Amino acid sequence: MRASLRGDLTAALKARNRVAVTALRSALAAIDNAEAVPADHRLDSVTGSEHVAGAAIGLGAAEAERRHLTEADLRSIVENEVQERSVAAEEYEQLGRNDVAGRLRAEAEVLSRYLGPTS
Repeated sequence: MRASLRGDLTAALKARNRVAVTALRSALAAIDNAEAVPADHRLDSVTGSEHVAGAAIGLGAAEAERRHLTEADLRSIVENEVQERSVAAEEYEQLGRNDVAGRLRAEAEVLSRYLGPTS
């Protein structure tokens, strides 16, 4: 799914489709955030620097392995993005901001294409 999102982002950028670009960038950022390890996660193999407290020494010493997400995890993240946009669109519509509500619904529709039937 990630490769499909990235490929479609490239196509949307070339087509200058702002709605699709916004939706796809947001979904990819949400996926990247979900893969990140918590900030308070401490690397066991890191040896500290004598000059700077808590600093890592060596090439790649501060690199943390990212979490591996399954297709179900990716699908869940995209579903959440669609749901957030739909709820926000309803709220904006109640406030009389139909222009913003329409844009959010269009973004939700772009992301909904990736939620086809599960195989």
